Amino acid sequence: MTRKPVVEVRRSQRRRRTVSAYRDGERVVVLIPDQFSRAEESEWVDRMLARLAAREGRLARSDAELLVRASRLIDNYLPEYGSAAVPASVRWVTNQNGRWGSCTPADRTIRISHRIQDMPDWVIDYVLLHELTHLIVPSHNAEFWALVARYPRSERARGYLEGVAATAAIP
Repeated sequence: MTRKPVVEVRRSQRRRRTVSAYRDGERVVVLIPDQFSRAEESEWVDRMLARLAAREGRLARSDAELLVRASRLIDNYLPEYGSAAVPASVRWVTNQNGRWGSCTPADRTIRISHRIQDMPDWVIDYVLLHELTHLIVPSHNAEFWALVARYPRSERARGYLEGVAATAAIP
């Protein structure tokens, strides 16, 4: 059983509606509007603790979890390719800042940028399926895109990633 962290609530007269939270060592600081009642404060503290836990859970994603996810994606979207779609390794990397993922078909390795670890699962699935598809079709030709399009959220995920990239480019 995990115990609830020490929570410090900071009220602000300048805050009107927004609530935020962050970790400060072992303590969680929750910032709320001054006019919130004690009941609203309690409700928002619980909500923010849940959000922090969810975010930290996403950040703790492992290479082993990526491999399990890859297997599920192969079973769902590339089943007829069998072992041809199975990578030798899949891992998170911190040295990819110009791309979301990469694949080396020659040694069947896939690397996924740590920058997507806190993105929604359906975006991670899209990036991973994109790279898995490179094990079957190395280039970005029509056959490649037809296989990637089997993923029902592929267009949505591409739009999400394009939006993130565009936002990052804004000074």
